[in-house]
Amino acid sequence: MKKNVLIHSAMILAVAAAVISCENSQAKTEISGSISKDSLIKRGEYLVTISGCEDCHTPKKMGPMGPEPDMDKRLSGYRSDVPFPSVDTNIIKSGWALVNGELTGWAGPWGASFAANLTSDETGIGNWTEEQFSKAIREGKWKGMDGNRTLMPPMPWQNFSHYTDTDVKAIYTFLKSTKAVKNVEPPIKAFTDLK
Repeated sequence: MKKNVLIHSAMILAVAAAVISCENSQAKTEISGSISKDSLIKRGEYLVTISGCEDCHTPKKMGPMGPEPDMDKRLSGYRSDVPFPSVDTNIIKSGWALVNGELTGWAGPWGASFAANLTSDETGIGNWTEEQFSKAIREGKWKGMDGNRTLMPPMPWQNFSHYTDTDVKAIYTFLKSTKAVKNVEPPIKAFTDLK
């Protein structure tokens, strides 16, 4: 009986030690910052993909199966050479929101909003610091600067506020590695300016 208790106790201690060891090594990886740049870029691309960033920030073109991402303009946002049409605000007043065919521009009760350029170009996030990027994605601050307006729908920054520091660093590192696409999205429009 005593032998079984000792064996059982030893197994519990071994499992506890293994769990603590795994947690400590994971914490050290998060804190150490010794993750390679290539690993950060791969992780960032993965997070951008599963988070749906390209759903809004990559213009679409019509393909054989319907709208598909235009990878020549990957993550470049609402194209500046696409004029914004007049909007029947009666449709919006009845509870609807509208989206353009490239899925990069929206009109709703908040007004009109446009997907930003996330590429490494200076018209995108090319000149941003990691701190600015973190403030934009986690706190919903336009251009990642205190005192700026809140990011508009459909940007789900409230969901992204839960990213870890390593996740934010990975996404930022990936976006800074993307092909630079020169594109300045238009400013948001107030609901009263949609006519």
